Amino acid sequence: MRRPNARTIACAALFAVATVAAGCAGSGGGGQKAEGGVTIGLSMATLQEERWQRDRDFFVAKAKELGAEVKVQSADLDDAKQVAQAENLISQGVDVLVVIPNNASASAAIVEKAKAANIPVIAYDRLITNSDVDLYISFDNVRVGEMQAEAIVKLVPKGNYALIEGADTDNNAHLFKQGHMNVLKPYIDRGDIRIVYDQWTKDWQPNNALKNMENALTANNNRIDAVIAANDGTAGGVVQALAAQGLAGKVPVSGQDAELAALRRIVQGTQTMTVYKPVKKLAEKAAELAVALAKGQTVQADQKLNNGKIDVPSILLEPIAVTKDNIDQTVVADGFHKKEDIYKAP
Repeated sequence: MRRPNARTIACAALFAVATVAAGCAGSGGGGQKAEGGVTIGLSMATLQEERWQRDRDFFVAKAKELGAEVKVQSADLDDAKQVAQAENLISQGVDVLVVIPNNASASAAIVEKAKAANIPVIAYDRLITNSDVDLYISFDNVRVGEMQAEAIVKLVPKGNYALIEGADTDNNAHLFKQGHMNVLKPYIDRGDIRIVYDQWTKDWQPNNALKNMENALTANNNRIDAVIAANDGTAGGVVQALAAQGLAGKVPVSGQDAELAALRRIVQGTQTMTVYKPVKKLAEKAAELAVALAKGQTVQADQKLNNGKIDVPSILLEPIAVTKDNIDQTVVADGFHKKEDIYKAP
């Protein structure tokens, strides 16, 4: 997977204006749509994390504001179920399909079926690989991984590292890991950092991350100096395993998604950082693009990302690293979480 130079676009990509080619029939399920006549299918991998519930709510609210109807389906981390649900949405005649894939490669079948029905597809937050997907909108996920590693390396420039990565079936997890290694490799090459444990976390489940961290501690006689956890759910499992050994707060741990539980851990000192991805901006932009595609309008993206088959037009937004020092200036200032909820006594 080659990486676009997303640093140069920062938040400007968010405000990229779609170029409209009037009367572009054939781009949507029913060609050019009248105002208010758009139906969007939103196929979600899961709603288990707080983050995805927010994406859904922001997306639906913006789509409704634009006069569109949204039909939401959640696959509960089941590849076959997601394909079946997407087929159902296609059969209902949605005008555009927005997919958050549970499995990057398995979801190519969804794109193929949608294309056969002349329905455009947007890959939301996670790229669908080896497919003719029309558009990809997400954050710079390699940069997310770099931010995680940078925060931990700043505190622990030498020592034994455990990598608790995300789900192997999620393309983003591979991008996060790429970012981790971009930062860690010079330290590894010098012999300053040793990767003593490196494992994917099946389905992103915190309990699987807990088991991975328990295995890492056992295999290394608890001599783990730092942990790069790919998101806040996995970080929660890691912290639980560390706490059982009296190590919570003594071993730096990264995260991602700015979940409330993670922010509380950061305040308490058991998690070092998280990465805040302003999902309201992502969801609202995706809703705007979905409506545009459904109406047969041509949407221009400012970069492309290869998915193994084509160079997918892509819009990548800039993530934000959050520590105890800037919680108030980021997630609180944005209204993502209330200050009193974050600093609430455990």
